[in-house]
This record gives sequence, structure tokens and C-alpha cells, in this order.
Amino acid sequence: MDFITETKRRRTFAIISHPDAGKTTITEKILFQGGAIREAGEVKGKAGKKAATSDWMTMEKERGVSVTSSVMQFDFQGLRINLLDTPGHKDFGEDTYRTLIAADSAAMLIDAAKGVEKQTRKLYEVCKLRKMPIFTFANKMDREGKEALEIVDDVESTLGMKCFPVTWPIGMGDLFAGLYHRMENKVYHYHKGKEEPEIIDVTDWKDEKIKGLCREDFIYDKFLEEMELLEIALDPFDEQLFLQGKISPMSFGSAKFNWGVDLFLKLFAQYSPQPLARKTRDEELVSPETKKFSGFVFKIQANMDRKHRDRVAFVRVCSGQFERGMKVYHVRLKRDLRLSYATQFMAQDRETVEHAFPGDIVGVTDTGNFQIGDTITGGGKFMYPDMPRFSPEVFAKLNIKDPLKRKQMQKAVLQLGEEGTVQIFSDPFVGLQDPIVGVVGELQFDVLLYRLNDEYGLDVKLEKLPFSVARWVSTKDETDVGKTINGGTLYSDITEKPVVLLNREWDLRWLEKENPNLEFKMTAGL
Repeated sequence: MDFITETKRRRTFAIISHPDAGKTTITEKILFQGGAIREAGEVKGKAGKKAATSDWMTMEKERGVSVTSSVMQFDFQGLRINLLDTPGHKDFGEDTYRTLIAADSAAMLIDAAKGVEKQTRKLYEVCKLRKMPIFTFANKMDREGKEALEIVDDVESTLGMKCFPVTWPIGMGDLFAGLYHRMENKVYHYHKGKEEPEIIDVTDWKDEKIKGLCREDFIYDKFLEEMELLEIALDPFDEQLFLQGKISPMSFGSAKFNWGVDLFLKLFAQYSPQPLARKTRDEELVSPETKKFSGFVFKIQANMDRKHRDRVAFVRVCSGQFERGMKVYHVRLKRDLRLSYATQFMAQDRETVEHAFPGDIVGVTDTGNFQIGDTITGGGKFMYPDMPRFSPEVFAKLNIKDPLKRKQMQKAVLQLGEEGTVQIFSDPFVGLQDPIVGVVGELQFDVLLYRLNDEYGLDVKLEKLPFSVARWVSTKDETDVGKTINGGTLYSDITEKPVVLLNREWDLRWLEKENPNLEFKMTAGL
């Protein structure tokens, strides 16, 4: 098993979208096209139907919404692809952000009827900060929606990123006739109920064969008009601009009917980047082809296997070769650990992994050693950048009916805090005996209560608190924050960093005015 060859064939990407754009559906169809599953699951997992492969948590199956990140690996055209499915809901943006840091490229899914939506814009900004290459897939062409040119214009004007349509739709909705592939000079003619498209070779977009596929003359006339505009407006595809995140190869289709998903996957296989070099906190670049192992923890998930009450740390391998049972250096703890049990995933299905290479995601069984953002190496003392935590906007305390289970509740909440489900704050004088729980959005509280009940058997009630603002506090001159703050109550987060919790933005402005020597940050780790 040649290390360089294996590294170069890795591809790691995340799918981003607004809720209900069809992200879970296209994930299933990509896995189906890649041969990873024999049957694509139904997204909502209704009675008598298979639940989506990537949504493994019980609550996700019941609600039809992804609330955790899933990791799936499969082979396609000689490549080993790591697909990171992310939550689409805005309340789980932090989990998505962390997942994007573990990816090398992204696939942006757009609802053809709605165009670029709010959550898509937010996630695109994260990709833009990292200069991440982005593929765009305009979904739901089986329905009436925006014209294809409108969708292109929406992406370009809203996000400020150029598009290069590789496929172009011939009609939409009930009159959808297929996709013209501009780089292959082929038409993919799709039919509802048929697995494979009819592939028709054409001389170019003006070929009369295309007219014969259209049920209405105006569809063909419109297609010719749009293609003529494209040919005038577009420069040839520039792969370097794509790798810099400045231009996005765009394709169209319908994930529901599996139209165009095969073409998207082939496009991804052709242009997606190999594992990229990663910067350390000291701004040094670590090449994926460096023989010494290194990686970082971007996600922790408890109770993936109920029977064993397990906890898994998801590690993105950045350099060197991972081997099961290897000894690694835990940089934060400053000590060696042996990774005796490690797995790779197809959603909740896992298999023991013997070797992994840069770009791969490995699940390491964790007994409490890992936190999100930890770096492990083959001996190096460097650290990869901290994972950001965003300011929560909703806060509460937890009350349990059975006082004998209070300690069990504290332990469960701490576990869920360590995996990033919620943020935990404590009064330095009381500690974690009576923690305050903070979340970005209300749905996270629903998930917290559900998991405490479903996974830990705890009947817990929420007591809402008046706070709506959290800011991490640091001094500009390295002095002790606790001795210098004037007028605010300091709490500690789970990593013991000082935080102030405030009722209103006005309180924050007053605090900033009273404490010119302090910095109040909306995020920790940036």
C-alpha cells in the first residue's frame, strides 16, 4: 500500500445547503451512484419506509431533519471519497462550521425554485474565508422554479462567485427533457421511473436531435436562446480559479429522481482537490505527504452504540499514515496515547480500520481524553487551530425530577457539552454542580432534552434564563481577567475560558465602555 498513491486518491468534501433544499436526498443518491448502498432510503423514514442512511439518530429519523454531521466513505472511479453530511438547520451551524474545516471542498446545493437562501449564504461565507473550492448543484428541476439563467445570476450576484455551468437543463418541471453536457456534447435524456438516462451524442447545442426530445417548441427555442447567451458570456473553465474558490462548476438535476447526480459525481471526481496542506497555529504548513502522522478532532459523538455507551472522537487525518494501535502524542494533554480501537463509517455502520491516509476521517474510541479541536501527532508538538465556538443566544438551567439522578444528569450534560451539542457555562465558585446551558437556537434544546431522555433515561425540565448575549473575555496586556473586569459577572466555559453572560446588547456596550482594557469576543477559538 503506497502512502503517496493512497494520499493522492483521497477526496474529502462536505455538502452545504439551506434546510429542505434536498441535501439528505442527494447524499443518499451520491452513495447509491458510488455503489456504497444498494437502495436509496426515504428521507423522512415514514411508516414502512427505510430511513435515510446518513440520518442515524432516532430523532433525525422521526423529524426528517439532520441534526448531526455524518461521515460516509466510498470508492468511485479509483478515488476514495469521504463525504461529510452536515446539518442544514441554522441552529446547528456550529457543527457544520467544524465539519467544513475538516473538508477540502464543498458541494453547495440550491433549491431551483428558491435560489440562494439565508443559511446557504452563511455557509458560503465560511467556505469563502477558507478559499474552499465549491461545486454547485441546482436541485429540484423536476418542479417549476426559477429559470436556469436566473439561478446562475442569483448565485453570482448574491455570493459574488462566478459560475461555470457544465450541464444545462432543457426545460423544467413536467416539461423537463434532460441535460445538455457542454463539455461532452451529449444530452442525458431522463425519464421518471427509469434508473438510467438515455445518452445521445450531439454535434453541439444547436443539433436538431435536441429538438426531437422537447415536447413543446418553445422549450427548444428557449434552450437555444440561453445557450447562445452562455457561449457569448462565458470564458473557458479555469481550474486554478476553481481551486481558489473564485469560480464554481455548476450542474443541474433532481436528486429525488436521480437526474444529474451521476454527472455531478463524475464532475467532482474530475476536478475535486487532493488533500490540502494545513496551517498550524504558528502559521506553518503541514503537507499531507509528510510521513509523520498528524490530525485533529473536529467532532465528538456519544452513544453511537447504545449497548456500549461509547463515545467516538472523529479525527481528520492531515499527514502521515494512521495505523490501528499506533501510539500518538496528545498535544494539549502533553502525553502519549495508544489508539487501540478505530473505525471508519457509513453513517451508523462502522468497520474496524487498520490504515487511514490524509483526507480520511477516523473514529477513535474515546474514554474522555479528547475535546473538539485537539491535535494528535506522531511526536510533533505543533497544534492545528482551535475550532471556533459561537456566542449562544438562548440559555437555561436544567432541573431533574429525581434528585438521586442529579449526578447522572451532570455527567450526561458534560458529555453532550464536550461533543458540541450545547455549550456549558459555570459559576467559578460553584463549578459544574449547577451548570448553565447555552445554545444558538431553540431546536438544540429540543435535541438536548430528547437525547437526555432517549440515551440516558433522564426526565429533565428546562428553566429558561434571561441571558441573550455571551462574550469571551480576554485582556490586552495578559493580566488576570477576573481582577480587572468592572461591573460584570464572570463565568467559565467548558475549557475554563472566562465568559460574561448578559441580558441585552445594551449591557455589553456598557461593559465595553467600563472596561477599555478588555476584549469581548463573539467566538472562542478564532
